[in-house]
Amino acid sequence: MIKSELVQIIAARNPHLFLRDVENIVSAIFDEITDALADGNRVELRGFGAFSVKNRPARTGRNPRTGDSVQVEEKWVPFFKTGKELRERLNASK
Repeated sequence: MIKSELVQIIAARNPHLFLRDVENIVSAIFDEITDALADGNRVELRGFGAFSVKNRPARTGRNPRTGDSVQVEEKWVPFFKTGKELRERLNASK
């Protein structure tokens, strides 16, 4: 599912809301999650999961084509851990 599909589904379930308002709400939610992660905070959505940021230290990597060693800089990467309810729903027998 992509963002525009999510907006369409929410708009269809809430006909009293204008499409542009739903787009603004979805964008605001994603922007707040992004801003919180950029500030180094953790975002937890109960039953769904938690977003956090993890550090990957600098290391020496290898160019797979040439085999040469290359320096890979330290970086921060987003990390998602599923919540209990989501994990149970995904693993429920159908």
